[in-house]
Formats: sequence, C-alpha cells, structure tokens
Amino acid sequence: MGNRVAREDYEWVYTDQPHADRRKEILAKYPEIKSLMGPDPRLKWIVCMMVAVQFLAFYLIKDLEWKWVLFWTYAFGSCINHSMTLAIHEISHNTAFGNNKAMWNRYFAIFANLPIGLPYSASFKRYHLDHHRYLGGDGVDVDIPTEFEGWFFCTRVRKFIWIILQPLFYAIRPLWINPKPITQLEVTNVVVQLTFDVLLGWLWGAKPVFYMLAGSMLGMGMHPISGHFIAEHYMFLKGHETYSYYGSLNLLTFNVGYHNEHHDFPSIPGRRLPLVKKIAAEYYDDLPQYTSWMKVLYDFIMDDALSPFSRVKRKLRGDIKQE
Repeated sequence: MGNRVAREDYEWVYTDQPHADRRKEILAKYPEIKSLMGPDPRLKWIVCMMVAVQFLAFYLIKDLEWKWVLFWTYAFGSCINHSMTLAIHEISHNTAFGNNKAMWNRYFAIFANLPIGLPYSASFKRYHLDHHRYLGGDGVDVDIPTEFEGWFFCTRVRKFIWIILQPLFYAIRPLWINPKPITQLEVTNVVVQLTFDVLLGWLWGAKPVFYMLAGSMLGMGMHPISGHFIAEHYMFLKGHETYSYYGSLNLLTFNVGYHNEHHDFPSIPGRRLPLVKKIAAEYYDDLPQYTSWMKVLYDFIMDDALSPFSRVKRKLRGDIKQE
C-alpha cells in the first residue's frame, strides 16, 4: 500500500510565474526567436492524416473479434487519440491557421476532436489559455488538482488509481474549480461530436465506438504518453514548477515535452520548440528535465513525498481576465 503522503497542502508561493520574465530576457538577447512564431503550415495536413487513419481503423475494427478489438484499442487507438488531444492543444494556440484566422482554428479543432469521441476541444481552448496566463492561479488554473484529490489519493495504490482516472478528473475539475457559462461554440462542439458518434455506431456497430471511446480513456490514463500530465508541472524538485522532457515520445506528441520552452513561447508551434532550446541553450540546459515519461509515472506512484498536492499554487492579484 505504501505510506501515506505527508504533504497536506499545495506548495504556496508569493512570486509570479517564471515564464514571462524569462521570455522577455531571452527575446532581448535572441530577437531572432520571434521569427519562429506563427502557424505551422504542416500541422493541418498531419491532423487530417491522423483523422483519416482513425476513420480507416473504425472500418477495419468493426469485424474483428472482441479480443483483437481490445488489443488494438490499447496498442494503437489509445496512442493516436492521445496524440490527437495534443494536436488540439497545438490548435488552441492558433498554430494551424494563425491568429488572423482564429475561428478557422476553432472549427478545425472540432474536426480534430471527432475520432476522440468526447466533445472537449472548445472548452479546452478557454481553460488552457487561462492555464498559461495564470499558471498555478488559485481558482483559475484547472490543471491544479482539487483539494479532494490531494487529500484522498495519498498512498501508492490510490495514486495508481488516480492516474487511471485522470480523464475523469480533467473533465470534472473545471466544473468544480472554475465553472464558466456555456458558449455557442461549445454547444456546436457537443452537437457535432454526438452526431458523429451516433452515425459511427449506426453505420459500423458498437466495436468502432468502443475502440474510439475506450482508446481515449486508456490513452489518457495509465499509458506511457500520459506521463506528460505529471511531468509538466508536478513539483519533483522544490522551487521548480515546470519541467521539460526530451525523449522520443515527443515525436508522437507535437513536442509537448518541450514544456518550459512552450510556456515561455506559447505562440511558437511545437515543431519549432527544439530550435528555441538550441538558440537559448543556456536558459534550458541546467533546468530539471526528464528523458522518460514511464519513469515519471513510476516515481510519482512510488515516491511517498509526491501526491496531487505536489503543485505550485499562488493567489492571484489585480484584474483577472479569463477566456
């Protein structure tokens, strides 16, 4: 079972997040980094290819025995669906069509959402930009676990269960921490997604629907790629609230592992973040970093000093302008 984690609260700090100051310092020293900002012209084609691959998988899976449906759901469907959530993360920063075509990005994200099965792209955009602007902000940043999560998931077995249930908590947390009025775009997202799900089941039966939904849930739970949820901001070392990962799974995740670089320059597409690290190497080489998301998951579960409370949190001051 493991010992109960001793930590009973978040790591409260009274300083601003480090990314804005580091961004100003880096741009003053390396103004050429501004040339990396802007849309990635390849992103929309990669996303279209991924959607097409999943549509083909839906067709191929419909006549398989259930044991093979289960196998391919975890071995393939979970990987590509988690990768698609990170494509939607990229699109939320307007990197598909640029800031001048913001609504094109929003509707393209709804299209990318289709093979995931659960409508979330429109809501994700609103909350994710708050996460960047108010990292660790009490009552605003819904990436921070709730007090219940920190209190209850405090042993090794419970932390293991918590990781499996990550998709559930990411869905519920915004409603608990920072509920927002529903927008027309969110309604559109739900209607389009549910219509697609019903049509998929009507055309090809239950197996493709199971493959789609279970793949999304498994891919964001106990899965090697889901290590990024823990790696990005959980405080493995005191005083550090954002960590980068420089392993091979960045190839499947639009370089989301370059997370310090991403928070410093959220308008730079993931494909170009390695160039940020190369240009401004002295700012990143000495920061704590990972090379294995699997090890992050293992260490989080087994280390009795770590829990959902292992997050830096801050009280926000001044005007708070949310999405």
